[in-house]
Amino acid sequence: MSNEQENSTFEENAKTGLILAGQERPAQLHIIPIQGRPFLPAQILPVQIQANPWGKTIERVARTTHKMVALFRIADDISDAIPLKGIVPKTGCAVRILQASSGEGEIQFVAEGVQRVEIVSWLTDKPPYLVEVKYMENDKEESDTELKAYAMALIGALKELLPINPLYSEELKQYMNRFSPNDPSPLADLAAAITSASPEELQEVLDTSGLIPRMKKSLAILKKEIEVAKLQTKIREEVNKTISERQREFFLHEQLKVIQKELGMEKDDKTAEVDSFQARMKDKKVPEIVQGRFNEELKKLRILETGSPEYAVTRNYLDWISQVPWGVEKQQSIDLKRARKILDKDHDGLDDVKDRIIEFLAVGAYKKAISGAIMLLVGPPGVGKTSIGRSIANSLDLPFFRFSVGGMRDEAEIKGHRRTYIGAMPGKIVQALKECQVMNPVIMLDEIDKLGISHQGDPASALLETLDPEQNINFLDHYLDLRLDLSKCLFICTANTLDSIPAPLLDRMDTIRLSGYLADEKMAIACHHLWPRQLERAGVPKDKLKITDGAIRTIIEGYAREAGVRNLEKQLAKIVRKSVVELLNEGDKNISVKASSLEHYLGSPQFRKEKNLSGVGIVTGLAWTSLGGATLPIEASVIHQQGRSFKLTGQLGDVMKESAELAYSFVSSHLHELNARAEFYDKAAVHLHVPEGATPKDGPSAGVTMASALLSLALNRAPLKGFAMTGELTLTGHVLAIGGVREKVIAAKRLGIHQIIVPEANRGDVDELPEYVKEGVNFHFASHFRDIAKLLFPSL
Repeated sequence: MSNEQENSTFEENAKTGLILAGQERPAQLHIIPIQGRPFLPAQILPVQIQANPWGKTIERVARTTHKMVALFRIADDISDAIPLKGIVPKTGCAVRILQASSGEGEIQFVAEGVQRVEIVSWLTDKPPYLVEVKYMENDKEESDTELKAYAMALIGALKELLPINPLYSEELKQYMNRFSPNDPSPLADLAAAITSASPEELQEVLDTSGLIPRMKKSLAILKKEIEVAKLQTKIREEVNKTISERQREFFLHEQLKVIQKELGMEKDDKTAEVDSFQARMKDKKVPEIVQGRFNEELKKLRILETGSPEYAVTRNYLDWISQVPWGVEKQQSIDLKRARKILDKDHDGLDDVKDRIIEFLAVGAYKKAISGAIMLLVGPPGVGKTSIGRSIANSLDLPFFRFSVGGMRDEAEIKGHRRTYIGAMPGKIVQALKECQVMNPVIMLDEIDKLGISHQGDPASALLETLDPEQNINFLDHYLDLRLDLSKCLFICTANTLDSIPAPLLDRMDTIRLSGYLADEKMAIACHHLWPRQLERAGVPKDKLKITDGAIRTIIEGYAREAGVRNLEKQLAKIVRKSVVELLNEGDKNISVKASSLEHYLGSPQFRKEKNLSGVGIVTGLAWTSLGGATLPIEASVIHQQGRSFKLTGQLGDVMKESAELAYSFVSSHLHELNARAEFYDKAAVHLHVPEGATPKDGPSAGVTMASALLSLALNRAPLKGFAMTGELTLTGHVLAIGGVREKVIAAKRLGIHQIIVPEANRGDVDELPEYVKEGVNFHFASHFRDIAKLLFPSL
């Protein structure tokens, strides 16, 4: 028969929807490969195959009386076109075709599993494949008792699985309709077939010829399926429970809202928020333009859906604009006596700073308001700049807000982000007003000398509008896009140095310098503030742990010699921690920390008593650093007399090197006037060194000190002991003014030097020093280097 005739015959049979089948089991069968799960004898399932190349096979089966074909499973990644010989597994399943149909290149038929078959020989090696098969009979040697036991176990497992997963009920019903107690083989196949076992596991069941071994494998697969089904049921129950609880809460909340709305007890969320925003703005003196913007946004909020992204943006904007304290000012309480009392209570020492603050407050008291002022507190770390700002706020009884601008690189942190950005927020100034709830708070900008610049803008320039009294009356925040009056705010800035503050910004500030503390001031601060604070933080009673004045003084001189008191507080905290360990270990013991026991608590002193160097070519200078004043010994020595040269060491900066060169030029050209041998430096190789070579040094104020060392070298005489000096030297010998007088005087007193030479131009600075700083110090003023030479070398 031709292919056209075969296809025509199949189409006619397929249209009937039913292919009648005989009951014989032929020795030769056509085979068709299937992918996925293997077909088991207990199953009646639809099978779908490609019309090409298996259409001819189905046509030939349709013309037989038995209507049987053998199905063998192949791997999913194997193409139908590959020859099947050597690929198909050991065992397949003979099935009877009950119904077939075709369409769109595919053939679908319903197959009824008949019996396991094995291939004995291949009669053809290409489609349609015809093979000689052997039907696998069940082993007759199994005992009926054992078979019955396994059958009951399988039925029990199926009964256990059915209520857990109802999806299996239909297949079980089909089987039970054909179940015969005398033939438990289909039961073993069905138990494995209805599970979600892997194709490999099902193929093992198909390959097993013995009935009891097959029932064992099916029972194991079924038990595994029961455990998985139980776990799925547990997860489903937990999820359903959670969902049910949430649904119940949601329905109850919705019902409650409806009931409350009907009773007039509560409004919906949107209405409640609108009323809240309006209530916030009710008692404020809101500018007309701000009120107009508020009404526009409120109108927009009313028509927006609560789930809309624009609703959240508008709501956040209204939340911020309604929390700004428009027109709300706190009455200032300017009592100078009370202010002085608070400053004295919070801070020991710093009398000149306190006087300056009282003067500032007095002006505000006279005109009944403090506004438009920008104070800049400059000083080394740990001298109390931030705490002084807080004390000023307390003395005025005004809210205090502090934020650090150190390292700030984005100007939006000052002026806010524009609302077009996701996550936009107002700037720190608006946040300060929101938190303080008044338009005249005390706002502190810490570390203003450490502002940064990046591609996101220049925060220092953004601060100009914020701090300038002429501009901040109309300060514009980018987020609010509204003008705010900051002229009533009192701004206090802090910095360690003025060098890095932009000149336009510095020009708008009133600078107050905090130079650091003397040993007596540190002593008072430690006794009155630092030690009690550490005991309070540790929860230690005052009578349990005490420290002597001698111990505190030793800590100041040996462990915390910096200008501020932050390191001093750290050392006291270390003593308290170690003492608490002793209190816990030794019970009711009172501890008294003395100077002799400090090494037990703090280790060896970090600072030893400074040695006042003296001798020919050695002169003590005074220097200013960002951490306070310091003594600066300068040494000069002649290396040899074989040629004129001048060498500098000590890690000196460019300005200091120039000062050294200038001092060398001045001294070498004026030796005759200074009563030294005029030809001394013609052949001398001079080396000038500034000790502590690992520390960078720069500045012009060491000029007179270097010139004095070089003059001492030329005279071969040591200068008078007990002198320290500072001043910039010109090429003609004039002494110019320097800065940091207070810090340098404190450094000299710490070393025990009480004869200090300063430029005549700094006489006014010396006069302004507090009496306790000038106490015991003899100042010598010099306008020309000759004045210094006569002091150091009296016989000149």
